[in-house]
Amino acid sequence: MKIAFIHYHLKKGGVTTVLKQQVDAVKDECEVLVLTGEIPESPFPAHTIRIPGLGYSRPSQKSPDPKEVTESIIKAIFSKWKDGCDVLHIHNPTLAKNKNFLIILKALQKRKVKLFLQIHDFAEDGRPLSYFSEEYVPNCHYGVINSRDYKILLKTGLKKEGLHQIFNTIKHFNFKQKDKTPKEYVLYPIRALRRKNIGEAILLSLFFKNKETLIITLPPNSPSDIKSYDAWKKFVKEKNLNVEFDAGLKNDFAELVLSSRFLITTSITEGFGFSYLEPWTAKKILWGRKLPDICLDFEQNGIRLDHLYTRLLVPTEWIEREKFYKKWKSCVLEICTMFNFKIDKEKIEKSFTKITKNDNIDFGLLDETFQKKIISRLLSHKRDAGKLIRLNPYLSYPGDIANKDELIQNNMKAVLNSYNKTLYREKLVSIYSRVMSKPVSHCINKNILLSAFLDLEQFSLLKWNVTF
Repeated sequence: MKIAFIHYHLKKGGVTTVLKQQVDAVKDECEVLVLTGEIPESPFPAHTIRIPGLGYSRPSQKSPDPKEVTESIIKAIFSKWKDGCDVLHIHNPTLAKNKNFLIILKALQKRKVKLFLQIHDFAEDGRPLSYFSEEYVPNCHYGVINSRDYKILLKTGLKKEGLHQIFNTIKHFNFKQKDKTPKEYVLYPIRALRRKNIGEAILLSLFFKNKETLIITLPPNSPSDIKSYDAWKKFVKEKNLNVEFDAGLKNDFAELVLSSRFLITTSITEGFGFSYLEPWTAKKILWGRKLPDICLDFEQNGIRLDHLYTRLLVPTEWIEREKFYKKWKSCVLEICTMFNFKIDKEKIEKSFTKITKNDNIDFGLLDETFQKKIISRLLSHKRDAGKLIRLNPYLSYPGDIANKDELIQNNMKAVLNSYNKTLYREKLVSIYSRVMSKPVSHCINKNILLSAFLDLEQFSLLKWNVTF
């Protein structure tokens, strides 16, 4: 098979990591070409051609003519293979990072190029600034990375024969040295985007039994995330909290993981959810927030995550309920306007009543301003820590898991059995075969898609408030 891949860039992390894993998985069975909008930051393990018109759109720059970009793609593919490629595998095609991307893909489709569009992130899932108003590419094969998205896209009108689940693969940690004696820190191994809910990780650190330092590995890249991140750094410094930022910039990542007491996650939204799988392969406990709709896939494969919590309740009186309500409702209405989505005002009121039931609210629904109020209160009113523990008993034993060694062994075995390179290769090759042999006729109903993600009972200002 001749497989060409397209992604906007090849920067470290995220989709680039997945793309590398895919190239590595199929390279012995397929010929591979990678087309990208930017020169890779480091050597990439495949024949790579840069086509600038595939990169992110820049407000200050004129976008290349989509017809010319299409021709450049065709030229690149046919320079590699005289008969073209069998499948063009495109990553994150429904995000408007490149405003001409859908035009380019539809033009390629008219040139009889067989498309496989793999979605990692939906604009409809809290990314209104990356939303395409036009129709997504119809009559081609789509792929998703979890069962939640698979079920949603079936509801939107895609057919099973043209929709594929392709779970990511997990790389085993390389133990070059003997197991290390854990140091006095707890690791949150992420790039600190707003949706990673950094404030909750800081709150958890107040309850660490041995006063361990909370370590956060990497800073974010986008302007809104950077603004939030810098504000948290300032807050931590002012409050003299036991938190270290940017540790991944000056330390080896594997060393950080292997030397930690345990790892945490407080993310409020994920695409695949690497953080629920990778710690076990390093023989480390994962503790923190569980996202049930993402974790269901893992649990069905034998990975036990019952020790994680699904919400962290705080009293609404601690955040000035009416002030939060006004901000929350305003954000809901603003998002609906941005997506041109009609919503019942009564539904807004009912949803707010539900999320503030018993005068409590999930900490993960708050934005940074309200989260800082809670943390500041805990620091100045020591007795309130007891009230929070009564609402959330797990706060009294962070990272302390019964049958720890048995849980680690079970989960490590389950991860390596279900998310290994051999299964990944078989799945990818199978999908490519179907893309080549089975034309499909279907399209995505975007209104149904947005309705599935715009759940007001999970509506977090961290995720949806774009005006931070």
